[in-house]
Amino acid sequence: MYFVTNLEIMELKLTKPLAFFDLETTGINIVQDRIVEISIVKVMPDGSETVITQRINPLIPIPEDASKIHGITDEDVKDKPTFKDVAGDIATFLTDCDLAGYNLIKFDVPLLLEEFFRADIDFGLKNRRVVDVQNIFHKMEQRTLVAAYKYYCNKELTDAHSAEADTKATYEVLKAQLDKYAGVEYKDKEGLVSTPVVNNIDALSEFSYFTKNADMVGQIIFDDNGDEVFNFGKYKGKKVEDIFKKEPQYYDWMMKSDFPSYTKKVITGIKLRGFNLGK
Repeated sequence: MYFVTNLEIMELKLTKPLAFFDLETTGINIVQDRIVEISIVKVMPDGSETVITQRINPLIPIPEDASKIHGITDEDVKDKPTFKDVAGDIATFLTDCDLAGYNLIKFDVPLLLEEFFRADIDFGLKNRRVVDVQNIFHKMEQRTLVAAYKYYCNKELTDAHSAEADTKATYEVLKAQLDKYAGVEYKDKEGLVSTPVVNNIDALSEFSYFTKNADMVGQIIFDDNGDEVFNFGKYKGKKVEDIFKKEPQYYDWMMKSDFPSYTKKVITGIKLRGFNLGK
């Protein structure tokens, strides 16, 4: 991979480690597809970095269309460890880390959580802030990682769809975004004006979300009162707890349907909370 230019960009102000990560997978179905490669760039508050990259045997065939994107075939991973083999090491490496990446909220985090569930590791998001560089990009410029890298860093990403190259490029893009949008105003759909892109992980995490998700993928979101509501289907906008009390079969349907495991964990917590309050 060859980078051009010597552009100086702002360093991140961190109060805890920030882990940039990227996944290469068998496909884009969060429940059914599997990881074939993961790369993590762990950035410490002092600016030091540690990089790990691991190919993974997904235990299912890698479709040809997926291989054409990331270049990883069944032959490449047949002797590699499974995710369950390395899940403990990955979880340990991510201890006390906030998370960052490109398209992280809709895809990489939910899929990683699914893999951890299957490996019997309770990798939670509580006390972790999540920064999605793609959402910052889309909100502020309304475009791919290759384009973002060229736009913000004036560099050519010549090894796109390599997990490590994509992860490092995402890290550089976020730092460049801090420089470009310092003091730049943003108007949201309610007409409220703010300057959201600041060197603060709390603020960047909040700005990374289009909705305040309760379950990461956005099937269950928080309303303005902080209550969990459905963000899909016939009960969209309705409080989850109220629907489960009126129609407990709707909870049963969700648990039997093809929802991510983390979504099921969230709705189970809501149902149990409502049951305990009703006692």
